Amino acid sequence: MKLYMHPVSTTSRPVMQFIADNNIPVDMEVVDILKGQHYEPAYSKINPNHLIPMLEDGDFRLTESAAILRYLAEKIGSDTYPKDLKQRARVNEVMDWFNSNFYRDWGYGLIYPQLFPHLKREDPKVQEAVVAWGKEKSKGWLQILNDHWIGPSNKYLCGNQLTIADYFGAAVTTAGELIHCDMSAYPNIQRWLANFKAGPNYAKIYETFNGFCASTKGQPWQAI
Repeated sequence: MKLYMHPVSTTSRPVMQFIADNNIPVDMEVVDILKGQHYEPAYSKINPNHLIPMLEDGDFRLTESAAILRYLAEKIGSDTYPKDLKQRARVNEVMDWFNSNFYRDWGYGLIYPQLFPHLKREDPKVQEAVVAWGKEKSKGWLQILNDHWIGPSNKYLCGNQLTIADYFGAAVTTAGELIHCDMSAYPNIQRWLANFKAGPNYAKIYETFNGFCASTKGQPWQAI
C-alpha cells in the first residue's frame, strides 16, 4: 500500500499516526501541498480532487481521511473501529460531526482564511466578517465537543477506549495550534488531547506540524 500525504496536512496526520501505531506496511509518498504539487498533472491524473491523503491498495484508490481510517481499521481488524453495531455507529457519528459541522467553521471559517493566502478573501471587510463568523461558530462547536462528546468522565471521544474518531478529531482540533488558540476554557478538550498526545507515535508524526506551528507564533491572529 502507498499513502500520498504531507505531514503538515490536517487530514493526513490521523492516517499517518494510525498506520504508525499499528505497524501497517505502507509506503509514504509526500505530495508537497505547500508548493502546489497536488495541482500538478502527475497527481491530478490520479486524484482530480487535488487533495490529500489518498491511499493506494493495489489497483484500489481511496480518498477522504475518515474513509481511509475506516478502511485500514477494518482491514486489520482493529478494536479502534468496534464491531458492535451501536459502538461503531457512535464512532461514525462523531467522525461525521467533525467533518460536517466542526471542521467547516473551525478550519475553513477561522483558521485557514487567516493562514493560507488562497483562502483569504480579497475584500478586507469580507475577510473580517468570515473570520468573525468562524470564530463565533467555533466557540459553539468547541463547547459541544467539551460538554457533550467528551464530558467530565470520558477519556476519549466515544468513552474510555481509543477509536479512529480520536485520530481524526484530534488532528482537526489541534489545527487550532496553527493560530495559537487557547483551550483553557475547555478543560475536557484539554484533558482528551493530553490523553491522545501521550500515544507512542504522536510526537514523531506531529513533528513537522509542530514546527510549522512554532513558525506562526507571535502573529496577530484572531484566535479563540
